[in-house]
Amino acid sequence: MDSYPAKKGASKAAPPSYSVTKGSSEALTSLLNICESEVPKSFRRLGDVAFTYTSPEGDQVHFPTPLKEQNAIAAIKALEACAAAALVDLQYGIGGGHRRIEVDIDKTSCFLMSAYLTTINGMDKAHPSVKSKVPDTDLNEAQSVLYRRLSANLYNTKNPGEFYHMHGSLEASTTLKMIGLPSHNDKLTDYRACINTIEKAVTKFTTKQLEEINAQHAQAGAPVLTWNEFLATPHGKALSSLPPFTVKPVEIATPAIPFSPTGFGTPYALRGIKVIEMCRIIAGPTIGRSLAAHGAAVLKVTSQNLPDVPFFQVDVNTGKHTTSLDLRNAADRKTFDDLLRDADVLIDGYRPGCLDRLGYGAESLARLAKARGRGFVYVAEDCFGGTGVSGAEWAGRPGWQQIADCVTGVAWSQGEFMGLKEPVVPPFPMSDYGTGALGCVAAMSGLYRRATQGGSWVCRTSLCQYDVFLMRLGLLDKDEQARLRKEHRSAFFALKHNDSVDEVGKRALESVKIVAPTLFTEKMMHTAWSTKFDAVLRWPREAIKVQGVRVGHVRAARPNGADKPCWEGWEEDAIIDG
Repeated sequence: MDSYPAKKGASKAAPPSYSVTKGSSEALTSLLNICESEVPKSFRRLGDVAFTYTSPEGDQVHFPTPLKEQNAIAAIKALEACAAAALVDLQYGIGGGHRRIEVDIDKTSCFLMSAYLTTINGMDKAHPSVKSKVPDTDLNEAQSVLYRRLSANLYNTKNPGEFYHMHGSLEASTTLKMIGLPSHNDKLTDYRACINTIEKAVTKFTTKQLEEINAQHAQAGAPVLTWNEFLATPHGKALSSLPPFTVKPVEIATPAIPFSPTGFGTPYALRGIKVIEMCRIIAGPTIGRSLAAHGAAVLKVTSQNLPDVPFFQVDVNTGKHTTSLDLRNAADRKTFDDLLRDADVLIDGYRPGCLDRLGYGAESLARLAKARGRGFVYVAEDCFGGTGVSGAEWAGRPGWQQIADCVTGVAWSQGEFMGLKEPVVPPFPMSDYGTGALGCVAAMSGLYRRATQGGSWVCRTSLCQYDVFLMRLGLLDKDEQARLRKEHRSAFFALKHNDSVDEVGKRALESVKIVAPTLFTEKMMHTAWSTKFDAVLRWPREAIKVQGVRVGHVRAARPNGADKPCWEGWEEDAIIDG
């Protein structure tokens, strides 16, 4: 086994004072206790789980953050592996079987940086020529034009010491106009000049005023709160009573749908399961990408009329087929209905209520389930969480990873760790990937319950629920935080509250390459030729191994809308392990 004992592998620069493997084990115990009502008893396989690592950097924190991100994601991935083991046991009639489960701490770190490690023809997301290989889905120039891109950023407000995260989403014009700025400004091309111009406009408003105009224009955005401030809000109180994900029946009339073991060789947990993914950006599509790694046929449905972040197609479309349908078009809607009749899972990553208005929400699926005599698993992922929960006043608000990190206290914790009296959004879209992993476990729990109890199941998770779980793990101790400040590059600690997520990620990446260089080696990656991209893709290997169970993708990513809208004729690629 290519791994080190749990106590070895300290940094050459300074011995770590914190064991990530030990912390991950504690986080898994906590996660199982919190989610006891949401997962089947057969998922509780603590004795089968081993946290390992494959790098000489070893059992240490890799990222310049005080947050226990590695522990949180390792625990969630461990529960995902436990779910896969239980599902295979269910299929093959193995009651209470024990399977060794390994969670590679190094590979979980790669998972949290996936968008930064994935390449196409050797080009990463920041490469100046990468646009030549990736279709331009930035329909509104919200990503490609710096001034418009920075409409999604953290800024000072009129009140000293109060901060607000604006978010122009994938459009930007409305957010810029509502704070008194033009939607486009060709003269503003300098990074710092753009930030100063937008922040000057934002500081004309108090936090209360920004909340009011955001609500009036139905825009994403949120005040930046400390952890204690968040817990004191009605929404914080509501989420504090929730587990990181929920799995509830929406109808119990349809019969149990047992899994049907198929094929030969090492089994997948979800072979034969058909998933429709209605999502964009990272968290929602990560649910689909994770289910695909367990053998599910995941069909990502997007529309040519909806913008998306271009490079993320290379990352989160791994393992799937992708097709383009406009549900406002009668012919496309009929095609979608035909797909839905054969589907087992629907993933909803849009603003709460959007799919309901189109007729594809949980209640509509329950009616369809009764008509076809076979239940659905509906998986909803959003920013704030709390749909249907008393007191969850922000449940219907739109949002993104940075907003969740700001409202739950995560950003304030990051800023204080950096020696600042201001918040900073943490590096990498870690809350996005963590939420996606939670959604995968929730879906697997729903499928298990459908197979054993029947009915249709509604699974819900959110970026804020992930952050609540993360914050409840506590921060790293002072000695470990001091070690991280010493080991990581000073350029990272020169960041300020209004530096963009792109700048934060870029500087963090440069620093992690020095602290944990093995994370960037070929042995951590898969490689395959993508016929749809007409390019070589490289992406992180799966972080979990389950004895007697296959985990891993059978096809590389493809662009949005690359395939016919059907369940037949899916190819498999030759995947090369690094």
